[in-house]
Amino acid sequence: MSELRGELLQELLSTYGPCGQEDPVRDVCRRELEPFVDELWVDEAGNLVGVVRGDTGDSAGTRVMAHLDELSMLVKRVDPDGSLHLTPLGTMYPGNFGLGPVALLGDRETLTGVLTLGSEHTTKESQRIWETKPDQGDKALDWLHVYVFTGRTPEELTAAGIGPGTRVCIDRSKRTLFEFGDYLGSYFMDDRAACVALLDAARLLRESGQRPAGDVYLVFTTNEEVGGVGGSYASRTLPGELTLALEVGPTEVEYDTACSGGPIVGYSDAMCVYDKDVADRLMTIATERGLSPQAAVLGAFESDASHAKANGLTPRAGLLCLPTLSTHGYEVISRQAIPAMAEVLVEFLLRPTALPPA
Repeated sequence: MSELRGELLQELLSTYGPCGQEDPVRDVCRRELEPFVDELWVDEAGNLVGVVRGDTGDSAGTRVMAHLDELSMLVKRVDPDGSLHLTPLGTMYPGNFGLGPVALLGDRETLTGVLTLGSEHTTKESQRIWETKPDQGDKALDWLHVYVFTGRTPEELTAAGIGPGTRVCIDRSKRTLFEFGDYLGSYFMDDRAACVALLDAARLLRESGQRPAGDVYLVFTTNEEVGGVGGSYASRTLPGELTLALEVGPTEVEYDTACSGGPIVGYSDAMCVYDKDVADRLMTIATERGLSPQAAVLGAFESDASHAKANGLTPRAGLLCLPTLSTHGYEVISRQAIPAMAEVLVEFLLRPTALPPA
């Protein structure tokens, strides 16, 4: 991955974009996407949509989606001492991101606080803490155990526009891209790394001087982590018969996938069976380019595309993933994962079916 793309990835990783409040991330993507598409707009669901017109006049093309939102938290209540109790937005647990600084995205001011459990040096009298100790209560750390220490009074929080419904994000101080060997690590590769790949694909498509067979809608979606809301809306309202999601993909023994391998192509997940001809074509393209693709039948996984297909909003669906270690945690990808995804995607958009033999 080039230095410029690394800078873009870092910018996206550092930008807060909780579910339903993705505007700053969308603004970065809009800036990067605009030079490479024929039309650009934001729809009623907050999705950023760019169109690359095909060369056949056929609007029944492809919707390609990467999501803008990140795993985050929601204030549930405010205690008299100004402490905040949270509920998650998306599938995550306190251990996924660890205790430490968080950003409180108030309506009038963004404040910081600390996500904390409390003191380790406690006994059974401190039941909430005691029950999480491996040698005592032996319960997994969950949202009922932790809270945010703000150091502010309820009145100060109200003045900042912070209360029930306020989004809480992992603080920017914990969102630095870490480079080591052939790998890149950070929180929120999901789905900022895939957003970079989609932007790269738009650029490569324009630079190729070629047009896709049908219109291509490049969609940066909202609220994916809470049910694929934006992607489902886009699948229902945009022309096209195929929704293709770009995602992080788990690298685990149960799926026979590895972080060092090539793009992961989904054949099914917890919500749908992806169309075999789409998955096969993605596998063929990656194989022909020497990218060592990895076919996967995934469980405990969902995407914008599988939500749309399961709910009857798209007749066809596909899934292309960046091989990712520790999904929904401190995520690691290879340096070549983003360029490989973009390369496969461009060829698929130009030639979604194999050419007939000469």
